[in-house]
Amino acid sequence: MNSPFRTPRTDGELRRRASIFILLEEIGDILDITLSQFERAEQSYNAVGDWLSGSTDPLLVKTLVYLQGSSALGTAVKPIGRDEFDIDLICFCAAVSLGVSPGRLKAAVGNRLREHKTYAGILEEKKRCWRLNYAGDFHLDLSPTIANPHCYNGGELVPDRKLHDWHPTNPKAYKKLFDARAALQPRLTQKMVAMKRDRASVEPFPAYHSAKGVLRRVVQLLKRHRDVFFANNTDEIAPISVIITTLAMQSYAYCVKRHVFEDALDVLIETIRMMPHFIEHPVIDGRTDYAVWNETTSGENFAEGWNKDERKPKAFEVWHATALADLETIRDGVGHDVLTQNMQRSFGDSVTKPVLEKHLDNLRGARKSGNLLVAPALGLTTSKAAASPSSVPSNTFFGDQ
Repeated sequence: MNSPFRTPRTDGELRRRASIFILLEEIGDILDITLSQFERAEQSYNAVGDWLSGSTDPLLVKTLVYLQGSSALGTAVKPIGRDEFDIDLICFCAAVSLGVSPGRLKAAVGNRLREHKTYAGILEEKKRCWRLNYAGDFHLDLSPTIANPHCYNGGELVPDRKLHDWHPTNPKAYKKLFDARAALQPRLTQKMVAMKRDRASVEPFPAYHSAKGVLRRVVQLLKRHRDVFFANNTDEIAPISVIITTLAMQSYAYCVKRHVFEDALDVLIETIRMMPHFIEHPVIDGRTDYAVWNETTSGENFAEGWNKDERKPKAFEVWHATALADLETIRDGVGHDVLTQNMQRSFGDSVTKPVLEKHLDNLRGARKSGNLLVAPALGLTTSKAAASPSSVPSNTFFGDQ
């Protein structure tokens, strides 16, 4: 991957890999929350924040509601089988000290929400948060937090699942760190090759630019692959999103700072490959545990559940190996039928079908206009520079589709 002496890829291979990355980009777009959904959610949580801060309860007089999690990071993924996006919010209660119990603060937030005619009808209590269900669109999960006086980095404390104690967290600093790593630009050798070849070519190479950046796409694709992989599993052993996100951003930063890659697809695959290397194994009370630390505060181990259920780390290991193998198969596959099968297995029919149908429509249009060509490594293509001199007759390969 990083050897300067590697034989340069052919134009057809470069275009095939670029086209696959573009298809993965388009799958990510379909998985993402739409702008209109985000704007409606933003209006909703701003209104919730205003309502909570208007309470006369001394616990809520200084509250700030803000976005956290995947919606804040730009890595949201549409759930399988339903339309509602999960949107996570923090309700930071600046007036509350450590002397207040988590259960008392959570109850105060719930009581205030019940006072609102609309919120009372869509309110659902969860273990350590409150959910507002906006049917068919999204739901807002609102977690109360207080300041963490022991965190130098402006961290917060959130109720644990049993409401017995406060648990360290730091959503704002986590987002800042993620954004900084997502902004890192990988060095791509084939980008320079493509630019040089385009100067002597009638047609430019497909764009490698990712609107969200490679890291965000890696996280989205992995979360979708996880959802498909564990779709029929009811044991709740699937890797949680924050573990996937944390390992991916650590791996991505490591890779782009140390290596030169052929193209964006190469970055994506290598980021996934290196993720397990950032799982730590501290020895606690003579036992080797698992740790995926929150780097922005002290004491938050995202893999804490792995140490209570031995099935969970094994499930991660099996899923990660499958995800890596599936993405490598997508990278190396040649031909539309092979690509379709591999992408549908990895990401599900509902998101891959519209992307691949769009690709087929482009091929059909090119065939009718006589611009459908054959490239040795690519199969059917509309790219003149990648193809052999002969065009494809209008009734070849795809029949009457």
